[in-house]
Amino acid sequence: MELGPKRLELLRELLPSVSTVALLIDPNAANAEVASRTMPTAARAFGLEMPVIRASTVPEIEAAFTSFVASRPDALLISGSNIFNGQSERLGALSLRSAIPAMFQTREFVAAGGLVSYGADSADLLHLAGAYTGRILKGEKPADLPVMQATKVTLVINLKTAKVLGLTVPEALLLRADEVIE
Repeated sequence: MELGPKRLELLRELLPSVSTVALLIDPNAANAEVASRTMPTAARAFGLEMPVIRASTVPEIEAAFTSFVASRPDALLISGSNIFNGQSERLGALSLRSAIPAMFQTREFVAAGGLVSYGADSADLLHLAGAYTGRILKGEKPADLPVMQATKVTLVINLKTAKVLGLTVPEALLLRADEVIE
């Protein structure tokens, strides 16, 4: 499920005057190469500039946020990655401390201080993993199983973070949100 363009659309709705959205990407992530090519192309379709910043370690993440503060993009989009998932608290706090509106893929980042997330529902992903595990335990070969993707996506908005950033979240966006953290 390709959600990158929808994330950009949501950022534009949240920040109508946005012109530059930096993309933080882990070059070691499975989707890194594709995302580093397709997301800037999608951003251009929205009339946005998208510098790509690569980070795969905690020190590189810290350095990336230092560069964001210096270059002042209007917003930040964090790509999916195992290292980033393990650093949700740090990334949420860094985006808040750096005063950069940030779009994440999962709720955990928003609960940690990030502004907004739009991505596969964690419970849905766990259900799929359980279904796969059950089929394997019943004797099916993993190579014979179909590729399945989560079908439910959630939009989570942190109003506390929006207030700190001086942002007013449009009512239409709040009404579409699956969860609003107040």
